[in-house]
Amino acid sequence: MSTQSRLGKMPAWQRNGVLIGMLSCSITGLAYLLGHEFQVQRALLGQHSILAWHGISAMLATMALGSVLPFHLKAGLKSKRKLFSGLSQLAFLGTLVFSGALLYYGPEEIREEVVFTHWIIGLVFLAIFLLHAVYLRKKVY
Repeated sequence: MSTQSRLGKMPAWQRNGVLIGMLSCSITGLAYLLGHEFQVQRALLGQHSILAWHGISAMLATMALGSVLPFHLKAGLKSKRKLFSGLSQLAFLGTLVFSGALLYYGPEEIREEVVFTHWIIGLVFLAIFLLHAVYLRKKVY
């Protein structure tokens, strides 16, 4: 069986797009978290421009997620491979999109709780994404 015909395998352009979208969103989010919340290189990492890039890359990551849902998710469910990491990513991404919308449009009274939830979920998502995309790939295929 050729590598291109494997169930759920994304074409290279799609895989690269997903990796770029998710990693750029994660890296900019992590940079802003370090600068704004933990005061690491605050003058550089805590800037609004980092947050703006995080928002832009989140849009790209959401588009990447949309490109994966119709085929990759369906194939993954059918094959029952990497179900935990795949479905966990989907749940965490849904939570990140929702909490991101609350950060932008939500009431000020819940902002601090939403910020905390957003960055905790974001860190957990990044770990699961890397596990799913890199580590588990070697084990399963």
